[in-house]
Amino acid sequence: MLSSARRRLATAAAATVLAALATAPAAHADAPAAHAGAPTNTAADAPAVNLATNPGFEIPTLPLADWGSIPGWHCAAGEGAVTTAARTGGSALAITPASADSTGQCTQTLAVRPNTSYTYRTWVHGSYAFIGATGTGHDVPPAWTASTGTGWQQLSTTFTTGAATTSVQLYVHGWYGQGPIAVDDVSVTGDTPAPAYATWNAPTSDKVVFLTIDDGWFRTPEAAQLIADRKLPVTAFPLPMPEGFEQDYFSRITAAPGSSIQDHTVSHRDLTTLSLAEQQAEICDARDAVTARYGTTPTILRPPYFAFDANSQQAAANCGIKYLLTATADFTSGASNVYHGGPLQPGDVIILHFTDTLASDLQRALDAAAAAGLKPAALTDYLH
Repeated sequence: MLSSARRRLATAAAATVLAALATAPAAHADAPAAHAGAPTNTAADAPAVNLATNPGFEIPTLPLADWGSIPGWHCAAGEGAVTTAARTGGSALAITPASADSTGQCTQTLAVRPNTSYTYRTWVHGSYAFIGATGTGHDVPPAWTASTGTGWQQLSTTFTTGAATTSVQLYVHGWYGQGPIAVDDVSVTGDTPAPAYATWNAPTSDKVVFLTIDDGWFRTPEAAQLIADRKLPVTAFPLPMPEGFEQDYFSRITAAPGSSIQDHTVSHRDLTTLSLAEQQAEICDARDAVTARYGTTPTILRPPYFAFDANSQQAAANCGIKYLLTATADFTSGASNVYHGGPLQPGDVIILHFTDTLASDLQRALDAAAAAGLKPAALTDYLH
């Protein structure tokens, strides 16, 4: 169950954030970038920013037993590690190919705009270092060096995305049977994705509501059975750690058509207490966990405690997230709170949590929806 401290923080955040969202003008859900209240970026007024996640390898490893050792980056087991032998700052990436059959490749996925040019630069130290990008929509030759001698050398490559390209995979690696290389100060510059659109509902006149369930610490068979029996379309926002404990459970509770598994960050920290770079690592790594485990890529973020800022919206966009979603009603642990007052309304988003009372909480939410003449619907049909 939620702790009293967490409940107080969530309630305070909701009071502030939801009040602001309630006054935002409505927009078509399939056009978040055109929303009048959303931040905008243009090539003329936006300074060049580094889009890479954890570019200097300075973000501390999160204390999660089942999580990777390098936030924002994915390396084969035993082939990538953080080292203090850095070009700048206190950390860098050390890549050591584990065998003559491996290059020790490390990657990260980054959201991009279609038909846009980007420059990818990385400082390397050692012999036979390579950088490049895949999934760009065009062939991109790698940049590489046979040796940097005794110092650091910057590698650079450019790529232009295809007409339908919205994400690319950056890579850096060594070479077969060669010794370790060091990597630091990664830079990706180009047009920044438009900030994710923040909303507390999915504006519609259809007589529907949306069931969302957070966290994942309690996984009761009663809730799974109710969801299966009623074929409820639910949107789950599990954290990577509890998700990893019982992966099949989340597959079962999202088996009904219209269900999905979305992003809730890695460690459930208040995003407004973190830098943009730290927020991006939190969001992108949670995205990668869902993608790796379920084969789908999240496009919706539920910010922990409903707390977010402009950095959250940009960090989310850099991870390919289109929407930051809070909620208009909370039916967690016996609650029946409708934030806008009165009965549930079309387009309302109901937040619940994976608690030991989830089955009864779901039934109470369904009863409230039915009393208002509403039925559960697929959130991704309205936020897409």
